[in-house]
Amino acid sequence: MDAPAIEALTTRAPPLQRARLSPINQRRLALFKAHRRGYWSFWIFMVLFVLSLFAEFIANDRPVLVVYKGELLFPVFKDYPEEKFGGFLARTDYRDAVIADEIKAHGFMVWPPVHFSYRTINRQLPTPAPSPPTWMLSKAQCAAAAERFDKQDPGGGCGVIEWNWLGTDDQGRDVLARLIYGFRLSLLFGLTLAIVSSVVGVAAGALQGYYGGWTDLLFQRFIEVWSSLPHLYLLIIISSIITPSFFVLLGILLLFSWVSLVHVVRAECLRTRNFEYVNAARALGLSNPAIIWRHVLPNAMVATLTFLPFVLNGSITTLTALDFLGFGLPPGSPSLGELLLQGKSNLQAPWLGLTGFIVIALMLSLLVFIGEAVRDAFDPRKTLQ
Repeated sequence: MDAPAIEALTTRAPPLQRARLSPINQRRLALFKAHRRGYWSFWIFMVLFVLSLFAEFIANDRPVLVVYKGELLFPVFKDYPEEKFGGFLARTDYRDAVIADEIKAHGFMVWPPVHFSYRTINRQLPTPAPSPPTWMLSKAQCAAAAERFDKQDPGGGCGVIEWNWLGTDDQGRDVLARLIYGFRLSLLFGLTLAIVSSVVGVAAGALQGYYGGWTDLLFQRFIEVWSSLPHLYLLIIISSIITPSFFVLLGILLLFSWVSLVHVVRAECLRTRNFEYVNAARALGLSNPAIIWRHVLPNAMVATLTFLPFVLNGSITTLTALDFLGFGLPPGSPSLGELLLQGKSNLQAPWLGLTGFIVIALMLSLLVFIGEAVRDAFDPRKTLQ
C-alpha cells in the first residue's frame, strides 16, 4: 500500500484513539489494518478463541439452566446431587431418561446447542463406534436405531436419536465437542507457553546483549550446548517418567522453548547498547537494570512482538505432535493430536482425521497470517518511511 493510503488510514482514527496512541503506534496500527488478510484473520481468530472460552455453554452434558419446582438451578456451574430430583446418586446425570422426565414433569431444562461434553460417551449410537456423522446415516440405519432404543419417529428419519454432527471417536465421544474443547486447550497451552518462554528468552537475550563480554560468551556456549540436546527424546523420556499433565508438560516444554527468542533479542541489545541515548543515560547515573528496562528492551520488543505469533504456532504444533505420539496430555483429554492419532488408527472413519486436520490447519493458518500482518506493521522500513 502506498504512503498516501496509509496516511489516510492514520488520519481517520477516532480522536480518543489518537489521544492514546503515539504517532508511530498509529502508523503501525494503520499498517496492520492495511494488511487485509492478517487483519481479518485476527478478528476470526479472536471470535473463535472467545467462543471456545465458553465451551461449557456450547457443548456440555449438563443443561445451562434447570427450573425445577419453582427453583432456579445452574448445573453448568454447580454439581447437584441426584436426590434433589428423586434419585440416589451423588452426581446427577441429566441425560438419564428418568431424571429428564422428572424435571420435565415439574419444570424444564435449557440445554447447550451440543448435548455432549468432551468426555461424554454416547451409549445410544446408531452404529458401532466410531460412528459417522448423523446426517450421513441412511433412513434404514436411523429407523433401526430408533427401534433399538424404543423411540418412535413418525417421519422415519433421524430426528429422535441424539445427533453427532461430526460423528464420534472410537470410544463413542462426540467429535464436535472434543474439537471445541481441544481448540481451547491447545490455544491456552500455546499462549501460556509462548508468553512464559518469551519472558525468559527476552530476559536472557537482554542480559547477553547489554553486558556482552564474558556474560555473553558464557551464555552463548551454554545455549549452544543446550540447543544441541535431542529435545524430542528428552521430552519422551521425561514424559514416560512423570505423569503428564497440563502444567507438567508446560514446564517440560519451557525448558527448551525459551531459546528461540534469545538470539533475536541479543542481536537487538548488542546494537542498541552503544546508542547515544543509552550512553547519555549512563552518564546521568541511571542503573543498568533501569537502562535495560526503559531504553534497551523497548527496541528489542519490536522484534519480539513480530516473532511471537510464530512462537505460538510452534508451541501448538509441539503439543499436537506429542499428543499424536502418545507422550502429551493424559488419556481422555480433549486433544487435537489424539484425534489425529485416532484418525490414523481408524482409516475406515475418515471424519476423525479430516476434522482434526481442518481445525489444526485453520488455527495455524490464522496465526501465520496474523504474524505476517504484525511483521509488516513493525517493519521500520514501512513505519518510518
